[in-house]
Amino acid sequence: MQKFYKPLLFSVSLTPVSILIYNGLTDNLTANPIEHITYFTGDWTIYFLLITLSITPLRNLTGRTSLIRYRRMLGLFAYFYACLHFLTYIVLNQFFDIDAISEDIIDRPYITIGFTAFVLLAPLAVTSTKKMVTRLGNRWRQLHSLIYLITGLGILHYYWLVKADTRIPILLAIIFIILMVLRLKWAKNLRNLIFNKITSC
Repeated sequence: MQKFYKPLLFSVSLTPVSILIYNGLTDNLTANPIEHITYFTGDWTIYFLLITLSITPLRNLTGRTSLIRYRRMLGLFAYFYACLHFLTYIVLNQFFDIDAISEDIIDRPYITIGFTAFVLLAPLAVTSTKKMVTRLGNRWRQLHSLIYLITGLGILHYYWLVKADTRIPILLAIIFIILMVLRLKWAKNLRNLIFNKITSC
């Protein structure tokens, strides 16, 4: 049964972009389609980053080590949606105007932060293969720990972008903090204590 989980997860992960394509084909991208696509792809980038970060805490809390096998795919989908988000800005928003893009990266802090997060995410995607894990050894873990910084920068980018209604980025920040807390050693010990009590009853 487990061999069907990955294809199912892959299909589910493509649902957001499928909805976006469908809305585009049916002329249902709101009155400001570029802004809608920008926000939509940016939102799903952060969602997938948080989902990826939730795998280890879920494994620790449930004891299901098999969850780890889905982490790589989820991380790559985060990069996929980040690429769509970045391309929306480059192609639809700035029309490949390198001077305007460079000026934005330098002068607008939220774009500086977002661009930095995107650049940092690229090497994580490139080195996500089993061959790269073996080749890099301990350096692979060090490199991929950047996902914490990238997620934090992504949420900050979102917070500075929305300006007025900051409820969603604040909620995402709270989820991010909770996921970080659950990674602490005492959280693992608490899970083990609860699990042992349940099994001994």
